[in-house]
Amino acid sequence: MIEFEHKLPSLTLGEKTIGTYNNYELGFPSVMTTDGCELGLFLYALRNNIYRGRRLIFIDGENLTCCHNWIRDHVHTVKAARHWEYDIRTFLDFIIKNQREDGQFFELIKQYDDYHWKMVNPDCYKLYEEDNLTLVRLELEADVEYLVVEGAKYYYRQSGDREWLCKTLPSLEKAIEYMTSDDKRFDKALGLVKRPFTVDTWDFAYYGENVERTKFDRRISPDTPMSVMHGDNSGVYSAMITLSYFNKILGNEEKSLYWQRKAEQLRDNMIKHLWGGKFFVHQLHLNHKGADDLEWQRLSLSNAYDINRGVTTLEQSRAIIEEYISRQDREGIFAEWFSIDPPYKSFGSHKPGEYVNGAISPFTAGELAKAALCSGYEEYGYGIIKRFMELVRRDGDVYFLYCPDSKPQPHGGPSSWGAAAFISAVDEGLAGVVDEGVRYSEIAFSPRFAVTEYKELRYITGYEKSSTRVEVRYVINDTGMRYDLISPASLVRCHVLLPKGKAPSALTANGESKAFREVKVADSLYLDFTVGLRDEKKLSIEILF
Repeated sequence: MIEFEHKLPSLTLGEKTIGTYNNYELGFPSVMTTDGCELGLFLYALRNNIYRGRRLIFIDGENLTCCHNWIRDHVHTVKAARHWEYDIRTFLDFIIKNQREDGQFFELIKQYDDYHWKMVNPDCYKLYEEDNLTLVRLELEADVEYLVVEGAKYYYRQSGDREWLCKTLPSLEKAIEYMTSDDKRFDKALGLVKRPFTVDTWDFAYYGENVERTKFDRRISPDTPMSVMHGDNSGVYSAMITLSYFNKILGNEEKSLYWQRKAEQLRDNMIKHLWGGKFFVHQLHLNHKGADDLEWQRLSLSNAYDINRGVTTLEQSRAIIEEYISRQDREGIFAEWFSIDPPYKSFGSHKPGEYVNGAISPFTAGELAKAALCSGYEEYGYGIIKRFMELVRRDGDVYFLYCPDSKPQPHGGPSSWGAAAFISAVDEGLAGVVDEGVRYSEIAFSPRFAVTEYKELRYITGYEKSSTRVEVRYVINDTGMRYDLISPASLVRCHVLLPKGKAPSALTANGESKAFREVKVADSLYLDFTVGLRDEKKLSIEILF
C-alpha cells in the first residue's frame, strides 16, 4: 500500500517552511504541499483579489450582493467566488426579474450621473431616481443573455434549488430564444449570433476615425457595422447545453432534446462559417469591410473560452493551443495571452498594446491554462499557472491587463475576472474536481497533479455556504501513486493522468481491484473508470506502475 508520509497542514518540514503561521492560505479552494506554500499563497492572493471586489447595491428597495455591478463581471467572477460566497443569487434575480418583454436582459447598475444610460436608446435603460441609480443594457453587447444562464448554472450547482430553477427556467429560455431570433441579434442566413464590430466581446464598436462615436454610442442603428464573433456563439452554445441539462433534470425530456439539437446546429454553423483551420476568425463582417484585411489572422481572447465551453473537438482545441504556443516567443511580448493579436493600428482611441487592443490578459491566460490541461498539453497548462504565479508574486496582486512588456494596466475593468479564471484553472483543470451534480453529489475527477513537481499534497474545495467540502490527498513515489477523494459524491467518474513514461500494472479503488480503460489524450495517458459510492465518504485510489 502507498502511504502518506507527512501530515498537512504543517508549518515546516525539516528546515523548510511549507505553510504560513496561521494557515491563512486555507479556504475554498486551497492547497497545502510538502514542497512549500507557493501554490497555496497564489490561490490566497487570487481569493483576496476577488474579496475586494465584493459589494452591495441598494436599489428599488432591495439589497443586491455582487462581484462588481455588471452582470458580466459578476458571472465571470462567480466562476470562482461560488466556492465561498454566500449570496450569488440576488444580483442574478434582479436582472432576471427586470427582463424585457422580448427576452433581452439589462446588464449593469450605475450612478445616475455616470451616463451609461445616455449611450443607448430609452428601451435599454431604467431610471431609479430615488436611488440615483440606472439599470442599463449597452445594446451592442451580445454576451449578456448566455452569461445569465451560466450564472444560473453556478447557483443551481451550489444550492440545488429546484423550486427556483422551475420558476427561472422560462426566463432563461426566453433570453436564448431572443438571441437566436431577433433581427438585431441573429443572422438568419448564417444561423449565427451577431454584434456590432467590436474587439472580441468588448463594449465599444469601430467607427473608423469617428472616435467620439466609438466612445459614446453603444446602440445598434441602421448604419452600425455588424459582424459575427465566435465567442458570442460559443457562449450561446454553452447556454443551450445548460438549458438542455436543466430541462432533463426537471423531467422535460422533449425540451431537453430541443435545446440539444439547437446547440448542435449552432455549433455546425460556427465551424462552417468561422473556423479557419487553426482558430476562429475574429470577426466575420456582414455589412462593412472592417478596419483591415487581417481578421482571419487575428487570434482573439474568446478562442480559449470556446474550448472550455465545449464547442471544439480535441483536434480543434489542440490547434488553437498550438497557435498560442507558436506566438509565445516574440520580441517585445512577455506572454502569449493576448486580448487580440495582431492588434489594430487603432481601435477608437486605443493604440496597439493599449487596453484590449493587444494588451496581455490574465483571463485569456487562465482560460488557456485550463484548456491546455484538459487537452493533452498538461505541461504547458501548468506552466502558464507557474508563470502567472511569478507575476503575482512580483506585483503582489492581479491586474486587469498587462502591457506587452509586462507592466500592469490596472484600469479599464475588474482584475477579479482574471483571478477567477486562474482559480478555475487550478480547481477544475489541475485538481480536476468538477461538480456534475448538486453540491458535488456527482463528481468528474480528473486530477493532473502528476504533471507537477509535488510529491505529496492536500487540496480542498467545495461550497462554504452549504458546508460542502471536497478534499483530495495525493502522493506519488517510484512504485505508484495514490489519490484519496473525500466528498459527498455518490458517483465519481475518474479520468486520472499518469506521469510521463509510466504504465499501469494494477489499480484498486477502496482496496478492491478495479477495471479501467487506458485513454490517450494526444500523448498523455489517462486511466478511466467509474465508482459508485453508498455510505462511504472516501474513495481511495491506488495505481501501481
